[in-house]
Amino acid sequence: MQISPQATPTVIVPGNAGNASAVDGTALGMNGENAATATPVTPTPTSAAPLRRGLTNMDQPLQDDISGAQQALDFLEQSAAQLRNLKADLSARLANRQRADGTLEARVRQFSNSWRNRSQASGGTLDAQLNFSNKTTSTRFTVRGMNLANLRPGGREVLAISLGGQNLSSVVLEPGLTDQQIAQRFDTALAPGGVRATLGEDGQLEFTAAESQWATIRDGIAVQGGGLRFPTGQLNRVKAEAQAPAVDPDSWQTTDVEAIRTTLQQVLQALAQVERSITSVQTALNQVAARVRNAAPADTSDGMEQVAQNFVSSAGKPGYQSLLSITSALAGISRERVISLLSLR
Repeated sequence: MQISPQATPTVIVPGNAGNASAVDGTALGMNGENAATATPVTPTPTSAAPLRRGLTNMDQPLQDDISGAQQALDFLEQSAAQLRNLKADLSARLANRQRADGTLEARVRQFSNSWRNRSQASGGTLDAQLNFSNKTTSTRFTVRGMNLANLRPGGREVLAISLGGQNLSSVVLEPGLTDQQIAQRFDTALAPGGVRATLGEDGQLEFTAAESQWATIRDGIAVQGGGLRFPTGQLNRVKAEAQAPAVDPDSWQTTDVEAIRTTLQQVLQALAQVERSITSVQTALNQVAARVRNAAPADTSDGMEQVAQNFVSSAGKPGYQSLLSITSALAGISRERVISLLSLR
């Protein structure tokens, strides 16, 4: 229904004047609250906040933990499926049930390409040993000459170490240092450059760096000594060797029966490692799920039931109060909000 230009001036609805909307006087009539109207009351447009539920209310680190675990799990499950297919094809070739039609070689290349893309596909959550972490994945490595048998003996010597062109770090070695003290001095000196030093399980000196830094360190680490443990003069390049990866598909061969048999054993070992990692990631995901449950807001069903009862009571009374209850309930409802509500079911 269209309102004619000669309509009476608008009247502000009594009540909360600060939030009241202007309503046409012809719609309310002279008696306001007791009037019936056929003219729709258009509420003031509001920008209702989007409905949120579950993780969208959680802190960002919690969401990142879930996302990282899911990415790792997707990569691992895809890898497990590829390894199972490869195992079946290798077994069939050994049993002479499959001809050399290139299928076996194609499956090896497929898995090699997937493994080469491990870091990106897992969102940087899986290292070369398939250890899962939502922090930065790392590479563990050793440096030739930096073993305790070479570092313990000898007099005082200052080592200058360069990590791929970065500023030099100094490590002072002295007689009588324990293995733990030697490791601590390397760790203190190299930590600002992103490299940590520890004693490994075999009691030898091991280094750890972010996986993204490994290539730079591998190609650029150099040491200058005082002529006791390392040569004096200019910096000398030393060889850094990363810990062997859990899976090495580039070494798999299918040229003959013996190579296929060896590859099959490696595939079985790789599959077992991947399945162990899947279990580990699932455990981590379950722990995050428990954190989600603990962080979930308390049940508000009782309060919502009371709100619903109040609305039914108000809407059932004739007059303006009924109209106000209904129009207030409809204010700001859009197609997107309805879809969001239905998705919560």
